Amino acid sequence: MIIADDLKDKWEQLSSIGQPGLMEALSIRITRIDHGCIEASMPVSPAVKQPFGLLHGGASVALAETVSSLGSWMLIDTDHQKAVGLEINANHIRPVRTGSVYATATILHHGSKTHVWQTEIRNDDSELVCISRCTTAILSNH
Repeated sequence: MIIADDLKDKWEQLSSIGQPGLMEALSIRITRIDHGCIEASMPVSPAVKQPFGLLHGGASVALAETVSSLGSWMLIDTDHQKAVGLEINANHIRPVRTGSVYATATILHHGSKTHVWQTEIRNDDSELVCISRCTTAILSNH
């Protein structure tokens, strides 16, 4: 994994929570963490396919929200704030049956109360599979 030096402690803090969840269930692997940019991969395994053998749109949305939420978490003061998903949309462009998909989330708006992220999900051939926009709300921990 590639991670910005000044974000390594935050990543360790998050990793120490250690609760299995959707990332583990879908085998999502974070590959890069930087300010305003998160990258991840996800294998197109039976766990993320719909009955017709294609990557499930919901799995793409889960991948997009994962990288967006992580991106917001990396940008906030986690002692006093939390980031939660507020809205997400996705356009499914191309079907995927095998291999892996790769998500790149880029921040479009870094406000004090909301963040807006755009996530591109691509296949092994770098073809666009899904484009998503996610808004996270930045809330007080109190």
